[in-house]
Amino acid sequence: MRLTILAVGRLARSPEVELVKLYVDRATAAGRALGLGPVEVIEVEAKKPGKAAEAEVLKPHLDGAHVIACDERGQARASRAFAAEIGRLRDDGVRRLVFMIGGADGLDPALVAQADVKLAFGPQTWPHALARAMLAEQVYRAVTILAGGPYHRD
Repeated sequence: MRLTILAVGRLARSPEVELVKLYVDRATAAGRALGLGPVEVIEVEAKKPGKAAEAEVLKPHLDGAHVIACDERGQARASRAFAAEIGRLRDDGVRRLVFMIGGADGLDPALVAQADVKLAFGPQTWPHALARAMLAEQVYRAVTILAGGPYHRD
């Protein structure tokens, strides 16, 4: 199952970009034997401001995918539950899983409503650069949990 982090906006060189790359590379390497990956990051930019314009540039990347919208009104999950969900989707034959992160104002409500799952990183609001790093780390953590590795500790 391919995993995609689909995000509005392009990040300049920063520590968050390096973290995302680190965890994406680790998740891709560790996931091969589990039928997970590669993990990729796709950044999109809208030509006009606003959630509706951002939704238009996100939509082409969602075709045929199981979509998890990162949204503050979504459900927070413990790392083991998050890993179990990814494993279940893989085992159910899902070929592509897309995690969607909106721009500064979040995702268009219509796009969130169409998502298969809504995921929150808790009640706080996070900058999207940090949200990407946190998501990439959780994807890597999920892969290591599914592999039975020692990275995650309860």
